[in-house]
Amino acid sequence: MARTKKTVEPKAERGADTKSAKKSEKKADGKKRKTKHSTVKSHGIYIHRVLKQVHPNLRISNTAMSIIGSLVDDMFERFAREASVLAKYARRQTIASREVQSAARLVLPGELAKHAVSEGQKAMVRFAGKSTDE
Repeated sequence: MARTKKTVEPKAERGADTKSAKKSEKKADGKKRKTKHSTVKSHGIYIHRVLKQVHPNLRISNTAMSIIGSLVDDMFERFAREASVLAKYARRQTIASREVQSAARLVLPGELAKHAVSEGQKAMVRFAGKSTDE
């Protein structure tokens, strides 16, 4: 059994296909395409607004902002999951305010659920008022 030596391509040849791929990214007029930046959705602006309403002279660190953002995302997912289950039980394809309200009652404990439901009802009244004024 004879051994054969593996031939190693020169560096210039190995990178040749990547260079041609980069050239294909250029537009027909010779200008480079702009790369699309992925947008990271965060609740930072809204968290900051609420903080300033409650305590105008306080600031929040980036770490704390990240933790609060994760908390908001987690709670939103819990509400959405529970509202989805309630809609499936009722054989509906649309999650309405009723399902979200019931989900809030199920997910949040006691007094917090009552406050969340009342704030949600106030928001719905404001939203309904805006849409009829237009």
